[in-house]
Amino acid sequence: MTKPIVELYARKDCTLCALEGCTLCKDAVDVIGRASAEMAFACKEIDIDASEDLARRFKGEIPTIFLNGKKIFKYKVEEAEFKKKVRNEIIKAGISRLRNKRFS
Repeated sequence: MTKPIVELYARKDCTLCALEGCTLCKDAVDVIGRASAEMAFACKEIDIDASEDLARRFKGEIPTIFLNGKKIFKYKVEEAEFKKKVRNEIIKAGISRLRNKRFS
């Protein structure tokens, strides 16, 4: 079964954030980490400061989380909703696999 892919666009160095005391990137990493202990998905953490294009694209909109290429969260990540979205993708992948197997 193909695992859902979660992409987290954030800053590795939160001291560069304009908002003092901002922990949104760290909070997103924590939520995703807890969810990964319970369910199977691949996760890519992308540091927006790694390129000018990413910094320009996501400036002021971090963290941003994509699931299988679709934006699902910006700023605050709700843990229960995140798990629900990942679970739905896992179920869809399983149904798709069963369909393909059935019609092969």
